[in-house]
Amino acid sequence: RKLTKRLEDEEKFRQLAVEELAHRLKNKVATIQSIVSLRLREDPQTRDEILSCFGSLKATDDLIIAAQGKGARVGDIIAAELRPYDAGRISIKGPDLLLPPKLALTMALLFHEFATNAAKYGALSSSVGRISVRWSYSDEGLKLEWRESDGPPVSVPNHRGFGTRLFLRGLSQFGGKIDANFAATGLVCELTV
Repeated sequence: RKLTKRLEDEEKFRQLAVEELAHRLKNKVATIQSIVSLRLREDPQTRDEILSCFGSLKATDDLIIAAQGKGARVGDIIAAELRPYDAGRISIKGPDLLLPPKLALTMALLFHEFATNAAKYGALSSSVGRISVRWSYSDEGLKLEWRESDGPPVSVPNHRGFGTRLFLRGLSQFGGKIDANFAATGLVCELTV
């Protein structure tokens, strides 16, 4: 009974600590968003892009908190990033896979970048474009494919933007790599990590 009571007390304390940390994290994110908004008020495009990334990270933080700090599921991260778009044009399929927190946040930034670019230039910028996201997991790790179709013609960009550099650096810490094919039918990215 004493052991059971001690374990229950420790679990209550752990839960309280997680809730307090979640509250502090939300306050810090709100403060950072305010600072960015104030400092970049003269550059609304940059401000909005940065705030959008913070929103993506916040959504993933919420998923991690809901999983008691253990991480976030791949499908939930993708669904959160694609939620603002027409669900009838998006297909998401893969096994139930929980990513550790640091990798989950990196993947959130990656999918945020994919979704933003698809909305600006790719499949989601047209009324009929479609996106398919598939993943699998084996001893070799996570393999994921982002495939756009029926959007406007795509071409290889002439430079790497901030988002691309950010998530490539983030993936490298997990031994990850990404191959992008700017096919005439739409962007196809294959990721392994």
